[in-house]
Amino acid sequence: MGVHSRFSWHGLNICSDIKGYFVKIIADKLKQGDEIRVIAPSMSMQIISKENIALAVKVFESLGLQVTFGKHVKEIDLLQSSSVEGRIQDLNEAFSDKNVKGILTVIGGFNANQLLKYIDYDLIKRNPKIFCGFSDITALQNAIFHKTGLITYSGPHFSTFAMKQGFEYILDYFKRIFFENNKITVTQSQQWADDAWFLNQENRTFYDNEGYWILHEGEARGTIIGGSLSPFQLLHGTNYMPSLEKTILFLEADSIADGLDVVEFDRDLQSVLHQPHFDQVQALVIGRFEKKFKMDQQKLKFIIDSRRELKNIPIVANADFGHTNPIFTFPIGGIGELKAYQGKVEIAYKEIE
Repeated sequence: MGVHSRFSWHGLNICSDIKGYFVKIIADKLKQGDEIRVIAPSMSMQIISKENIALAVKVFESLGLQVTFGKHVKEIDLLQSSSVEGRIQDLNEAFSDKNVKGILTVIGGFNANQLLKYIDYDLIKRNPKIFCGFSDITALQNAIFHKTGLITYSGPHFSTFAMKQGFEYILDYFKRIFFENNKITVTQSQQWADDAWFLNQENRTFYDNEGYWILHEGEARGTIIGGSLSPFQLLHGTNYMPSLEKTILFLEADSIADGLDVVEFDRDLQSVLHQPHFDQVQALVIGRFEKKFKMDQQKLKFIIDSRRELKNIPIVANADFGHTNPIFTFPIGGIGELKAYQGKVEIAYKEIE
């Protein structure tokens, strides 16, 4: 992306390409006493139990953070979401409120992309804040980065903070990226789970982490783009899709239809390969697959090796992000680094050069 410099303008943290091609904006880090606003741009908070809402609030308060909620978070319709008008109002109010320092989404869903044409991107550019979530929220995060330059974050939802077991890893990376300014080098989790933890917190099954799957060796550096594959795919062919030039793609499979999961991933990945400037993608990092995919290294290697577009870039899989737990938080629009040689993988990232 060229040579960058960082400066402050009217209180904004700005990283600019000296050639003037693109300007990135970095929200301030969190500190004790800051207010976190919870909004529901996809599914309604009404589907979250009162017990889990209380548990999540308690964790934020233990971090010294205050939690407030958008006015429309509990509105619910026939599809367990709410009106575009209510969701947009909560999003815009969260960004415009001077007391709010960070915005977390309640949960994912299926329809966040309905909001894209109604978002006040100029408002966001003038009022940069931490914006964190994953899954369906991927569409908003990549569009906001593309439209405003604001670095957003793929990481836990508000509801994730209600998790009793296996949450330490998630919380560690949340604190490292939102309370500190250091470059983050990822250490893989020791165990992971693939369950509806919110239905039974006391009876969960954890699996030993077998480590990264190295599909292509190599090293790369670039701007991180991506998140959940299907909502990312919804940006294709629109003016909300960020450029793939000099990027590292972080992608994870998310599927609604059981039984078609591997072929659906195969198809959706091909859609990404058709995007302009894919030939300038520097590397691919794939999140851990849910067990329902029945994905293994042999199948994934077959999918990857069948694409000539992927032959010359480093590719690793089984990384700790996506729809299994735990997950690390990474910056969409930040700078990623990947090294994969002789069975060893290093993934690192930071927000600016």
